[in-house]
Amino acid sequence: MKKIVPARLQAGDEIRVIAPARSIKIIGADSREIARQRFEQVGLKVSFGKNTTDENCDLMASSPLEKRLEDLHEAFADPKVKAIFTIIGGANSNMLLPFIDYELIKKNPKIFCGFSDITALLNGIYAKTGLVTFSGPHFSSLGMKKGAEYTLENLWKMVMLSGKNEIRPSVEWSDDLWFANQEERKFIQNEGWSVLHPGKASGTILGGNLGTFNLLLGTSFRPRFENPTILFIEDCFTSGGDAAEFERNLQALCYQDDFENVKAVVIGRFQKASEVSAEKLAYIVANQRKLKNLPVVANVDFGHTTPLMTFPIGGTAVLDTDDMSLKLEV
Repeated sequence: MKKIVPARLQAGDEIRVIAPARSIKIIGADSREIARQRFEQVGLKVSFGKNTTDENCDLMASSPLEKRLEDLHEAFADPKVKAIFTIIGGANSNMLLPFIDYELIKKNPKIFCGFSDITALLNGIYAKTGLVTFSGPHFSSLGMKKGAEYTLENLWKMVMLSGKNEIRPSVEWSDDLWFANQEERKFIQNEGWSVLHPGKASGTILGGNLGTFNLLLGTSFRPRFENPTILFIEDCFTSGGDAAEFERNLQALCYQDDFENVKAVVIGRFQKASEVSAEKLAYIVANQRKLKNLPVVANVDFGHTTPLMTFPIGGTAVLDTDDMSLKLEV
């Protein structure tokens, strides 16, 4: 498969916000405005898909499939739009995959960014077109008043500056409901990454939210581990992401006939409610024979806590636990 690297953003470019999973209705007006300002501060213009409105919210807190597809296709087709950001995740973006016009995307490659449930689209689009996509903040993620600096710095490096980044652990992190109270935030000192298996590896980045990625198993929308692969995975407590669920989802992924091409695993930070302790995680990894000789690091800044880094699906990663370095490149 020929890889397609989208052009990086420049001041004056337009970004389009769409809602391929949950509706925009659940995002407060203050968060929307803060996020808009964050983009405008670096010279970017913000527009919204015509169906990305409060009125388009159905019984599943989403919107009809046709409207979500329409906004996705219009965003890729519009030559003024240089990047597409999802408003938030959800639970049903995988419904779009069989109906996406992948030829349209191939002919109009551009930055596509989101995480969580959007993992299905990020990997599905890469599998079908070769377009490098970005697992990074939603539009709504940037509606945070405090604690967004690390997220912003790492986002701009990947999509607007060099397209290269040497990831370092954040100084502090949070697992609070920031959108419920923007003023009273609770931050936790970051202890850094955990090395579960030492080693060095390089390869193509694939993955994202583990439960969502596994929805693609057995389909043409799951990117093959054709080349040496660095697998990035995280889990969300609200979708059953406790230790037992993580373990069996990891096992399902290890069953894949091309898993032998996975050369390292990078695990995102777990939410406190998941009760995946460092001890439990170390046990799960040590007990998984397919990971026995692979470098594995955990507690990395991505997943459903904040802040979060941005990593390119289809890009490359170089991991070295000797000097605790993780280098990304589009």
